[in-house]
Amino acid sequence: DRDEYGRPLRWLIIEDEFTREGLVLEVERGMKSTDVLDMLTELMLIRGAPRHIRSDNGPEFIATAIRRFLDQVGIETLYIEPGAPWQNGYAESFAGRLRDELLNAELFADLREAKALSTMWRNDYNHRRPHSSLGYLTPAEFAASHAGPPLRLGAAPLASAPAQL
Repeated sequence: DRDEYGRPLRWLIIEDEFTREGLVLEVERGMKSTDVLDMLTELMLIRGAPRHIRSDNGPEFIATAIRRFLDQVGIETLYIEPGAPWQNGYAESFAGRLRDELLNAELFADLREAKALSTMWRNDYNHRRPHSSLGYLTPAEFAASHAGPPLRLGAAPLASAPAQL
């Protein structure tokens, strides 16, 4: 995408396939694999490591540094084939809504405005829009209904906590 002066805007979208939450909706003038790696690391510190990451074959995701990091932490990579968007249906649906409702609807004056509007759109998507595939819960409500109990500072990690029925 571009701003009103024709300057590039590069978008990084990370969606949770299970909860349908838009976890990252980042916009910058350009994005390197190190930027993506920083965002993935931050997200994993907050949410934990997923079993796999499905992505397109963009240079940011096939970079050696990212492949090495994902291998080191035991995360499988699932790359969709070029020209096969049906292999990534959830992300394609999210990106289509983003395109229709934000990118095609707004003329961004600059990067700052694109960041502010994308944050508002992601918040609305996650917290105010029920999804039929989630039993008419919002992605945030659905995620909360499947989360374990919150950890307190100094508390034992969930893996060592006794099971509760």
